Amino acid sequence: MQGARVAARYAKSFIDLTVQQGVLEQAYADMKYISEVCKSNHDFVNFLKNPIIKTDKKQAILKEIFGDKINKVTEGYIMLITSKKREIYLAEIASEFVNQYKEKKKILTAVITTAHGIDDVIRKQVMDIVKGVGNNEVVLEEKINKDIIGGFIVRVGDKQVDASISSKLNNLRRSFTENPYIKEV
Repeated sequence: MQGARVAARYAKSFIDLTVQQGVLEQAYADMKYISEVCKSNHDFVNFLKNPIIKTDKKQAILKEIFGDKINKVTEGYIMLITSKKREIYLAEIASEFVNQYKEKKKILTAVITTAHGIDDVIRKQVMDIVKGVGNNEVVLEEKINKDIIGGFIVRVGDKQVDASISSKLNNLRRSFTENPYIKEV
């Protein structure tokens, strides 16, 4: 819980800083990149959380990894976070920054999960339906999960539509276990 609170505060302050500096878009791209690195490399996150490694070593390694790939304002902010011993929250801060950026820019993220992927026609239909809900910009994330067998699951914010075959099979299985016609003695 504390990590989420710390991440929200640091992300908010970084958004304010990037708006002041006029580099919000570059910072958004940087934080998305950092978030992806953290999600894809568990060893990197463990490195950040390791209390034995000294701050100056962490800063040198972070500069080496992200050096010319991120904006100078973002690099300076990461160095500041590291000097304050908050690098353990870098993954959460990056993720929270992306969320706050999307909220600020009124960008909805729709996640569609299918068993085999979708084609362009279905993608356009989903985008049109989600855009019809509000007048926000929509980013569509596609996930593939073979366990849903067929159909789809669409999640936008805290709303979800589950039209997957596995869900329907589970509902059918549940209804068979609740047989109202057998009289118990």
